Amino acid sequence: MLRTITLGSCVSVQGIFERQLENGKILVRVGKLVFEGFPINKEAA
Repeated sequence: MLRTITLGSCVSVQGIFERQLENGKILVRVGKLVFEGFPINKEAA
């Protein structure tokens, strides 16, 4: 499943969901790289 995370105030990354961490962050994989950040909530249009 694709998920989007934020790595700061202006940087976001979209990748394959790896796992949820205890601190509320999630890991996503982009190729061989794994990024850790806070998930972006889905908003109703």
